[in-house]
Amino acid sequence: MEIYIDGEWHSRETAKVSVFDHGLLYGDGVFEGIRVYARRIFRLEAHLDRLYESARGLALAIPVPRDEMAGLVREAVRRNGRDDGYIRLVVTRGAGELGIDPLSCPRASIIIIVTDVRVYPRELYAGGVKVITSATRQVSHEAVDPRIKSLNYLKNILAKIDAQRAGAHEAILLNQDGFVAECTADNLFIVRHGELFTPSPQDGALEGITRGAILQLAAEAGVRGGEARLTRFDVYTADECFVTGTGAELMPVVEADGRTIANGKPGPVTRRLTDAFHALVRNEGDPIW
Repeated sequence: MEIYIDGEWHSRETAKVSVFDHGLLYGDGVFEGIRVYARRIFRLEAHLDRLYESARGLALAIPVPRDEMAGLVREAVRRNGRDDGYIRLVVTRGAGELGIDPLSCPRASIIIIVTDVRVYPRELYAGGVKVITSATRQVSHEAVDPRIKSLNYLKNILAKIDAQRAGAHEAILLNQDGFVAECTADNLFIVRHGELFTPSPQDGALEGITRGAILQLAAEAGVRGGEARLTRFDVYTADECFVTGTGAELMPVVEADGRTIANGKPGPVTRRLTDAFHALVRNEGDPIW
């Protein structure tokens, strides 16, 4: 494994960051999780769009131009010889002094890791997962806009703990008004009467790259729907439900807060979109090595 850190390549054993890095000390930074399929990086440009937008939202200057960053990510995949894998691209505020003052950090740090990821056991993709509603709420737009994919994932971790203690696989985060925002690491979709719906960024949903791909594939397949304001009632009474994410891909949901969704099995729209997504990621773009 070769890991990129600020212009140098390291092994896993020698890769280190400063204990004064504000990403470590304060969660001050942004990141992207990106997938590699069949030697193709899935939607790298969309991930870079979000990375640089998130950084601008935090007034964080990324020290390399976008084209150069794309080249570094491609080189990291080539160096690690991955047919399939997961890229973690991280930009921190960099090393500085103790205290939250970002001006004490003269230059942001860039880290690129290429490895494996497994969010859910493979057998769950056939049978689906259980979700619960977490007591932890999505952060309000009045605090930090949830569209910023920052290094501060504490609320997501707390919600994940809620799920684990309840014997569930995933947790739904509601926003401050009680509407569905997203899950701990995934976007949420429901199917009702053949139409597909997912929460909007205005209700606290991250603009997920996989989410966008599913909306595109649904439109191409003639499945109507789009963004909508959802409550837990909509989830409980859905004909189908699933979550999407870079790591999770598309995972069926068969139970929410102890209520069986429809017949408790992945539905036809879920299966159709799963097949379409698998075909998309294996064929979109050219192999990079």
